[in-house]
Order: sequence, then structure tokens, then C-alpha cells
Amino acid sequence: MVPIYVLIFFGILIVLSAIKILKEYERAVVFRLGRVTKGGSKGPGLIILLPFIDKMKKVTLRTIVHDVPTQDIISLDNVTLKVNAVVYFRVVDAEKATIEVEDYFYATSQLSQTILRSVLGQSELDEILSQRDKLNLELQKIIDTHTEPWGVKVSTVEIKQVDLPQEMQRAMARQAEAERDRRAKVIAAEGEFQASQKLSDAAEVLSKQPSALTLRYLQTLTEIATENNSTTIFPIPIDLFKPFIENMANGPDGIKQLTKIDKSDSQEKDNSN
Repeated sequence: MVPIYVLIFFGILIVLSAIKILKEYERAVVFRLGRVTKGGSKGPGLIILLPFIDKMKKVTLRTIVHDVPTQDIISLDNVTLKVNAVVYFRVVDAEKATIEVEDYFYATSQLSQTILRSVLGQSELDEILSQRDKLNLELQKIIDTHTEPWGVKVSTVEIKQVDLPQEMQRAMARQAEAERDRRAKVIAAEGEFQASQKLSDAAEVLSKQPSALTLRYLQTLTEIATENNSTTIFPIPIDLFKPFIENMANGPDGIKQLTKIDKSDSQEKDNSN
């Protein structure tokens, strides 16, 4: 006959094995004689299983961060790339994640690699480099559509790194340098055009005001004399003396009197001869 304390010991083990405690982020799918119990998943908290009849499988509901391994991709314009990504997903239905797929983590990982190669293979290099947000959203929608029957929700897909061949990197560097040179030449040409317009406007104003041209001429002479210590000879425009000649011709002691004196002197010289 089995001692009573042995029976008590086995009884305690059976009771302890029937009591399970699940954390807040855990759910349990209970199989009773091979069938899922009514009510779907259980938890969190304390649950009780029927010994030797119920089997439990725990599923975590926390977001899983999966690093997609580097994939060799040929873009639409025949450029070989190495691309890796990161996928954020979580289980939203523990019963489906247990029944519909053998290993939801492995299945999501393989699906992410396949779709990453497929989507980026249909895009050109410039689109992959400049429109990552658009591609990330497209990847997320496609992967989430395939994982929805498994009770898995894909929240985010991000392309982490795109490695280019050395030849392509040098070609892109030359292209960027040529683009910068083009912009510099365009900016310089625009500056010359604006400067020529301003000079044309200034010349038009100076042509209408001769006195302004004279003042500008004198100002230029002053600046040259200040900067250089050497002697500089400039021809003086006749326009500078025009006001003085006009004043002398119109005044009482101007050019007219000088002309009369010159004529009288010439007559005296003729008489003496």
C-alpha cells in the first residue's frame, strides 16, 4: 500500500501543474484533448488547467523588432544593391498565431525578406534613395496584408541601409560635382546679368545729367589719388571748362572785351607799318 504522504505529495504536484499565472503581455491558447477551448485565448492572470487533459501554449503580445538580414537586390535600372531593413510587428490574435501558422516569427521573417526583394526590385535607384518613406509604407501594407490571417499586425517597416557598388558611388559623386558646378555657373551668370542691368540704368541717368558725370569723374580721381602715391596724368574733359567759358562770354568783363582789345592792338600794328 502506498503511503499517504506520497499521495499527498503527488496531489500537490498535480494541483500546482494545473495552476498557471500569465503576465499582462501574455496570453494562453488552451487545447483540451486536441481542441481549442471555448473563449479562445486566456489570460492574463491566474488560469486553471485540467491535469493530463489540457495543454497550453503561451503567446506574447509585445511588439517584436526583427532585423531583416541584408538582401542582394537588382533594381529596375539594373543596379546591384545590398539592402537591409527592420520590421516591427506584434500578435493581435493569439489563437490565430498558434493555429494558422506553425511559427509566426519565422514566417514573418521569411515573408519580409521576400517582399523586400520584390518591391525594391521594381523600383529604380533614385526612387530607393530619395523616396524611402513611400517604399516603407508600401512594404508595411503588403507584409501586413499577408500576415493578417495569422493574427499578426505589422506596424512599421523601415529600410535601414542601402549599400551601393564603388563604381556607382564614384559616378554619383561626379554627377553631384557637375550639378554643383552648373549651379555655380548659373548663379555667376545671373549676377553678371543683374550687374549689367544696374550699369545700364546708371549710364542712362548719367547721360541725362552731365553734372553728375562730372562729379563722378572727380570722385574717381579722388579715390585714385588716395590709394596710390604715384603721379597719374588724366586728360581733363572739355566739359569741365564749359561753364566757365559761358560765364566769361556773357559777363561785362568777359570774352567780348578781350576780343575788342585784340582787334585794336592789331589795327595799331597795321598803322605803324
